[in-house]
Amino acid sequence: MGITGQRRLSPEVSLLLLASILVSFLAASSAPTPLYGIYQARWHFSPITTTVVFASYAVAVLVALLTVGKLSDHVGRRPVLLVAIAVQMVALVIFVFADGVPTLLAARAVQGLAAGTATGAVGAGMLDVNRARGTLTNAIAPGIGTGTGALLSALFIQFLPAPTRLVYVVLLVILLVQAIGVMLMPETVTPMRGALRSLRPEVRLPRAVRRPVLVVLPVLFAVWALAGFYGALGPALVRALGPTSIVVGGVALFVFAISSSITVLLLRRAPARTVMLIGITALIIGMIITLVSVTTDVVAGFFVGIALGGAGFGAGFQGSLMTVMPLVEAHERASVLSLLYIVCYVGFGLPAVIAGFLVVYGGGLPRTADEYSAAIILLAAVALFGLRGVRKNAPG
Repeated sequence: MGITGQRRLSPEVSLLLLASILVSFLAASSAPTPLYGIYQARWHFSPITTTVVFASYAVAVLVALLTVGKLSDHVGRRPVLLVAIAVQMVALVIFVFADGVPTLLAARAVQGLAAGTATGAVGAGMLDVNRARGTLTNAIAPGIGTGTGALLSALFIQFLPAPTRLVYVVLLVILLVQAIGVMLMPETVTPMRGALRSLRPEVRLPRAVRRPVLVVLPVLFAVWALAGFYGALGPALVRALGPTSIVVGGVALFVFAISSSITVLLLRRAPARTVMLIGITALIIGMIITLVSVTTDVVAGFFVGIALGGAGFGAGFQGSLMTVMPLVEAHERASVLSLLYIVCYVGFGLPAVIAGFLVVYGGGLPRTADEYSAAIILLAAVALFGLRGVRKNAPG
């Protein structure tokens, strides 16, 4: 006899579980970032290789979003999440036994496939349980997950043995517990036909959200390009600004991520347009401060820029979700979320790869950081211009 309805998790616990899965996946994605310095010292690869490894994750996420991003709308959230968790665990095992760049690339690629598979399902699942809280949690969880993964990895490097293995083992145990939770979670979708057809890559938007999506696309691209900047270059910039430990590099990403989450909480009741305007403004100011701090070698200013950048990321991402997702029908949620995340991960990965080439073949790290900052400021200005036509009473 199967698990009875009485033994299923309550909606509140289900929402918490889904949020924890999103946090775990993003923590797993950021955990390798502080370790790249160790990998580079062991296997003697260039900064270009670092950014290619970094971007291989984003490319794999895009492949998964384009193919299985809509699958949970047809077969249910639980089966897709269980598969995604299993694939993520395989990626972590590869990390544990990684012995060179090829295995590192393989681990990041498998991890990206897992994240892309889970993203639409977990995000839509939270909206199924509670649309208002689900939208808020979708915006908060990326910051918490990214910051926690980077900080824990840095602390493991500094204070615990086997840092290139231990952090992944801890994440494996957490994912195993979450998989058990998913099996106890009630299904929120009634299976329907078209599962195989949904695997064909296509970009299709419900008519009701086409204009709002066009409005938020520049915002999403800009804020995720900012996240890619700090993820790819942040720890290296902190080290270049002065004699600091690996922990400080992890703290930099943690500050960015926690600032993002706090901003989402503070602005949760504000209109979507206001939230996005605040986000883009904070992003521009944060990047200007970052640009000045890198030029003048001021570590404290760099952290102020990171905090403002995190606020910009959180508000920009939250405002975008608040603008689009209330207009989406339940059976279209995973599809639309996956499309939004495609834009996010293009912004996240593509500029980072370009930056890696510029570090080696351009003017080095400081000049690349300056050029990247200027490009993000320009992107943010374009997004700010696009927001002028948005109604002030956009959905909240």
